Amino acid sequence: MSQEKGAGSHGGIDFEAIPGNVHLVDVNKQHTEDSKVVLVPTPSDDPDDPLNWAPRRKFLALTCALVYTMGVGIPTAAIYSVLNDVSRQTDISLSQLNNATGYLFLFLGIGCFVFQPLALQYGKRPVYVLTMLATALICVWPPYTKSKGEWIGSKVVQGFFGAAIESLPEITVSDLFFEHQRSTGLATYGLTLLFASYIAPCIAGFIADGQSWEWVMWWCAIFAAACTVFLFFFQEETNYDRKLKIDKRTGQPIIMGALHNGAVVSNAFSTPVNIDDMLDKENNKIDVDETGSESLAVPDETGVLHSVLSAQNSNVHNQLSRIEIVDGSTVNQNRTSSKTFWSKLSMTSGAKEKFLLHHYFMAPFYLFRLPGILWAGFFYGQSLIWFNVLNATEVLILAAPPYNFSSTACGLAYFSPLIFSFIIYFVVGYFSDWLKVRIARRRGGLSYPEDRLYTIIFYCLLGVAACILWGVGAYYEVHWFGLVFGLGLLGGCSMFGITVSTTYAIDCYKELDTEAMVVVIIIRNVMSFAVSFGITKWIENLGLKNAFISAAFILLACNLTFVPLVIYGPSLRNNSKHYYWSLVQKYRKLGMH
Repeated sequence: MSQEKGAGSHGGIDFEAIPGNVHLVDVNKQHTEDSKVVLVPTPSDDPDDPLNWAPRRKFLALTCALVYTMGVGIPTAAIYSVLNDVSRQTDISLSQLNNATGYLFLFLGIGCFVFQPLALQYGKRPVYVLTMLATALICVWPPYTKSKGEWIGSKVVQGFFGAAIESLPEITVSDLFFEHQRSTGLATYGLTLLFASYIAPCIAGFIADGQSWEWVMWWCAIFAAACTVFLFFFQEETNYDRKLKIDKRTGQPIIMGALHNGAVVSNAFSTPVNIDDMLDKENNKIDVDETGSESLAVPDETGVLHSVLSAQNSNVHNQLSRIEIVDGSTVNQNRTSSKTFWSKLSMTSGAKEKFLLHHYFMAPFYLFRLPGILWAGFFYGQSLIWFNVLNATEVLILAAPPYNFSSTACGLAYFSPLIFSFIIYFVVGYFSDWLKVRIARRRGGLSYPEDRLYTIIFYCLLGVAACILWGVGAYYEVHWFGLVFGLGLLGGCSMFGITVSTTYAIDCYKELDTEAMVVVIIIRNVMSFAVSFGITKWIENLGLKNAFISAAFILLACNLTFVPLVIYGPSLRNNSKHYYWSLVQKYRKLGMH
């Protein structure tokens, strides 16, 4: 006999569970090097569950998300190193061109309110493919603009249709990877985003010198069209309605048999046991129906309870709404995917049967009350400010005396932040994931989202040094290598903003991660939009030296906000738990999640 819990039932969701707190390590082996990592979220036994995909299938899905990031990111950033050429030929001032960049970033945020709900209602695949095609078409427009209004209009439209680059790839990574892998996956996305942002101006300088600045955008259109074709044939839908089966004899979730042997994922994984609140801790029983209609004894000799008996552990019903109690001996664990290559090309496989688009549009607004999401948006936004400062001042400093860099040389200077991005990738990716597991071992298996924030210490040190070297070094006309080094270091530090903020938001509120990312991105881009209008005047009024000294201290102050979050973050999440779980319950009843 099987019995499935109703989605969103009050008895199903534990309103006392603290969002983001999970048992990440088998607490029975917390002091040993072979401590096993618990899979969070708990995967199902379905081979078409993205969490269960074979490495090759996951790699292809991640590659498609990264191709999309490149396809939208390169056209967005390609124009930075040739702004002087654009200004000379169109009579649009450099300040006005920078203002247009502000509008671009503003609509990169506003567009998230449109395309993220569309991705949830109709699937991520059609949003990826269609917005990629729109980007290719829009890139043809800028070379024909003759006025400031036309230029701003082209950037507004480009930003709107490219908005999915800001939030959809992060959710795709979240669909594919477990919590202890998430930072590496998001860092890979962040690295690709910065790679596109830095390689594009570099290549654009050569194109502008060899052909013209107009060809910069035409080549972007060709590249974006090629990415559209690639995505159409290889992008697989990752929207998935997960259903978890619990073996009534052991109390363990039933997952794919290959996972037990490490054939599908890393050998570091263990069987996920994350069902604390389904257990009667005194009598070792599973409470199938919390009204008391049925309970099933768990044999003591199974040894499966030692890693879940903690009041801090998340209720499995908090992870997802579809839970079924079954006889594990009757479950076929040798199934293979039923999807063919052609079925994966469907544009409707990720669509919801029920029309919920209006609810998806409104959902992000309710998350503005959660302090952790607001901080993630602020932290991402402040890191993007320094990225914008670089783009606005790179030509201003390097193309002017005494350096007199050509468009090609200005473009080549972007190799420096590209190199530093690769270096910092290992800090915010692999090191962050290692640190999270390490701290969880020392805490008895319990992991907090704040555990990753200690990597910001590196940002505090490197960011301040980079601001001084770039701005103050330019004021004193140091050797160009010092400037390019500072340019690279500050640009590479953007990896912290991209990865730390998105990982923190998703770790805290995984159940509503898509809506959370919309809030993070809109806060980030509103901050970027505001600063874009003031960058040029800020530098003109203060001068390079004072402007970048002040920038260094502002950067330090913004980064140090992680300290009170480490101290008070758990209590803030605890205080907002009832509000958050009530939202989760509401959306599950509607059938949104």
